[in-house]
Amino acid sequence: MPIVKAAEQQLEIIKRGCDELLVEQELKDKLLAGRPLRVKAGFDPTAPDLHLGHTVLLNKLKHLQDLGHHVIFLIGDFTGMIGDPSGRNTTRPPLTRAEVQANAATYAEQVFKILDRARTEVAFNSTWMEKLNAADMIRLASTYTVARMLERDDFHKRYQARHPIAVHEFLYPFVQGYDSVALKADLELGGTDQKFNLLMGREMQKHFAQPPQCILTMPLLEGLDGTSKMSKSLGNYVGVTEPPAEIFGKLMSVSDDLMWRYIDLLSFEAPETVERWKRDVAAGANPRDVKVAFAREIVSRFHGAAAAAAAHADFEARFKRDEVPQDIREVSLTAKEDGLALSQVLKQAGLTASTSEALRMIEQGGVKVNGEKVTDKALKLARGEICVVQVGKRKFARVTID
Repeated sequence: MPIVKAAEQQLEIIKRGCDELLVEQELKDKLLAGRPLRVKAGFDPTAPDLHLGHTVLLNKLKHLQDLGHHVIFLIGDFTGMIGDPSGRNTTRPPLTRAEVQANAATYAEQVFKILDRARTEVAFNSTWMEKLNAADMIRLASTYTVARMLERDDFHKRYQARHPIAVHEFLYPFVQGYDSVALKADLELGGTDQKFNLLMGREMQKHFAQPPQCILTMPLLEGLDGTSKMSKSLGNYVGVTEPPAEIFGKLMSVSDDLMWRYIDLLSFEAPETVERWKRDVAAGANPRDVKVAFAREIVSRFHGAAAAAAAHADFEARFKRDEVPQDIREVSLTAKEDGLALSQVLKQAGLTASTSEALRMIEQGGVKVNGEKVTDKALKLARGEICVVQVGKRKFARVTID
């Protein structure tokens, strides 16, 4: 029957690149029913910008949307004030309502760089959670035991290590689970670290006599360091709203091995094309050419083809011909009579996050002044001096010392 074939084809697309699908037969049965599935993915607005790690889920949502299913982009403005304990060895500081609302305002726009605005439902879990009273929350909490909660890996490790677990952290999975009830989700997507929370959604739906949702977990994207999960707090991220040249340069900086991981999880190129790239590189082709194609694809997705071409040209100018970019930032800094320490110049010009990072970069040979490498941590720039300062391969500023 055609509908069986269609369901099998959809299942193949849905499973592509995923880590785990629970329960596959249940999802197949839902697809065979022939109606659009209600597909949910939640994002807590803990920072104002989305990064490429978030887009692993967004890309899969796009696949489901292209298959004709109803996609719900859930902004956890309520859960964001609790703080997701997933993967944490310490209590996450809760955000204020003002912080959450400010961050959430940017999310809704950024997501439409990938999803179809006209076919995407944007929901906020404060809509239903703020209607629940204390008695309602107690009833939710009564559906699960402390013993079951401590089976969760991150809670178990913290409990065994005698690290504190705040009571409000136990509430987070209940709230996320209730989101699935409120939205009547057929399928929920999340990272591998979200499995416990996603399963809670199934349990909550059973408790409220709803058909349990299926669960699709996606791999966590490593950051630019190739080890830790991509995170803005770790500084190993690529933000979707960063300037095109910054995105391009960061992607060109990843290792050849990590490049394939990024392509597998982020590229919209056909699987046959990616396999051809891998064969070519294995046969001796330069992996740099693949990185260029991938970097241009990602920059095009968020900034357009013209911006991608310009970022590519800027990268070639800087790294192939060792030129200073044309759009270099102008910075004026005030110095005392004996000048301004280079470490302070780097920090105040925004080229490093701190003075200690500046000193470390100087010591490691990662700083140039007017094209010359500087390793003297005591160096000062004199008043009246105008120079081009560079940190690493991507950060430049033309600094005037007043």
